Amino acid sequence: MFARCSRPKGPLLAPGVRLSERRPLLGRARAPQGQPQASLASAGEGNFPPAASESTRGESGRGRDLGFWQERLADQLLPLWRLSYEEQLKVKFEVIKKTLGQFQDRLHKLGATVTEAQGLDDLLQPFIPSPVIDGYRNKSVFSVNQGPDGRPRTVGFFLRSPGGKRMFCVPADQLRALPSKHLQVAQCYEAFLRQAPPEPSLDAHQLGPWRRLRVRTSRQGHTMAILTFHAQGLSQEAICAQKERAKEFFMSGQGSVCELTSLYLKERVTPSCYELLAGEAHMFEDVLDLKLRISPGAFFPLNTGATEALLQVVAELGGVDRSTLVLDLSHGTGATGLSLARRAAQVLSVRPAGPALEDAWWSAAFHEITNWQCRRQGLEKAVARLRKAQEAGQALLALLAPADSGLPPPVIGALRGCPAIQKLVFVSGRPHGEDMETLVRLCSPGTCSQDLGGEPFRLSRAVPVDAAPHTLSAQLVLAFTR
Repeated sequence: MFARCSRPKGPLLAPGVRLSERRPLLGRARAPQGQPQASLASAGEGNFPPAASESTRGESGRGRDLGFWQERLADQLLPLWRLSYEEQLKVKFEVIKKTLGQFQDRLHKLGATVTEAQGLDDLLQPFIPSPVIDGYRNKSVFSVNQGPDGRPRTVGFFLRSPGGKRMFCVPADQLRALPSKHLQVAQCYEAFLRQAPPEPSLDAHQLGPWRRLRVRTSRQGHTMAILTFHAQGLSQEAICAQKERAKEFFMSGQGSVCELTSLYLKERVTPSCYELLAGEAHMFEDVLDLKLRISPGAFFPLNTGATEALLQVVAELGGVDRSTLVLDLSHGTGATGLSLARRAAQVLSVRPAGPALEDAWWSAAFHEITNWQCRRQGLEKAVARLRKAQEAGQALLALLAPADSGLPPPVIGALRGCPAIQKLVFVSGRPHGEDMETLVRLCSPGTCSQDLGGEPFRLSRAVPVDAAPHTLSAQLVLAFTR
C-alpha cells in the first residue's frame, strides 16, 4: 500500500506521437533538505494554487532546461516533497498543534472552556497516514498555455516567470502526487492540441478552442477525461468537427493508449454543462465496500484510501451504532452518509445537490440502503424530522464537513440551539482559516454574541488524517460534546 504507483506498462504515448524534447518522467530521488516555506493551504479542492513568483535574472523561461522548471513547480505546489514521509507528518503535526493552540487562546479570551478536563496535548491524537504516498490523487486538473520554452499549447500547471510578469504552463511530470495515468492523458492531450495548425482567429497565445483538462481515475480501473471547450465564435459545423476530432483521437487514434472509459466535453461559457462524447456516462469507486457512482461534475475526495480512513475515524469519534441518529451536513456523492448508514439507526443528509445528490440516491438504491435519506431543507426542519423519529435511548449526532464557503452563522446558531444534539463531529480541511471562525462560534459562550444561543460545545478529541502527502494540507477530525 505504501509503494509508489508504477508507470503503466508500455510507452506513455502510442507510436508516432511526438512531444517537445522532454518526456521521460523525471527521477524521484530526494534532493537535500531546505525546501521553501509555504503557508498551510488546501491542495485538495480541484486546482492547485498558482505558484508564487521569485526574483531571478531575466523574464523568459527559455534559458533553463525543463527539469529546472519542473522542480521549481514541485517546490511550490508540494512543499514537503523533498522530505521523507515520516518527516512530513512531523511537520504537519506541529502545524496542527499550533492551530489548536490558537483556537484555545481565542476561546480563553472569550471566557470559554475549550475542553472537558484534559489539555489539548492529551486530546490531539497521532496522525493517521495516507495509505498511498505517491500518485494518490484520483483527480487532476491541467491548464493549457505557453510553456517555459515558448511553445504554445503546453499542458501542465501554471507557474510565474522569473520576475512574476508572465504565467506559463509547466508539465507536471515531477509532481509526486499525480498518478502516471493522469500524466499519460495530459501528454496525449498536448499531442492532440499540437496536431492541427493554429487558426488565424486564435488569440495571442494560440490556445484554440480546447482549454483545461480534468482527469479522474478510480480503483475499478475507470479513467474519465473532461475537456473544456471554448467555442469563441466558431460555427456549429466547426464545433461538431472539433468534437469528432477529439473523439476519434482518444477512442480510436493515438490517444486510445489512455484507454478512457469516459470522454466528456465541458462548455467554458456554461460550466455546469457536460456533454458525453464517448464511453460510459458515469464512473464508479469502491469505498469501504460501497460502490459509489460519480458524475463528471460531482465532488469526490481526492485521496480514496485516506477517505476510507477518515470515514472510520468519523464513525469512531461519533460513537455511531444502531442507536445513533445522524444529521449529515457534508457534501459530495454520499460517501459519508452512506457509510455511516450501515452503522447507524438513521442518517439524514441535508447538503448534497445537483449530480452529487443523484449519484448518492443511485448508490443507496444499488446497495438497498433504506435508512439513509436526503432532503434539501433548512436545518430546523431536518432536526425536527429526526426528533420526530427519535426513540428512547437514541442519540442525535451532527456531522459537519463544510465546503469552501464554510457554515453560515444561522446554521451554527441552529446547531447550538438544538439541545438534542449532544455530540458533534467536525471534519476540517482548513482549521487555520475559514473553519476557525466556525469552531470558535460553536464553542463560544452565548454572551459573546446575540445570535449564539444554546449551550456551547466542548472539544473532546482531535484526530489528524493525512489526505494530501507532500503538502502542508491535512484533514482534522474534531469531536465535540456538551
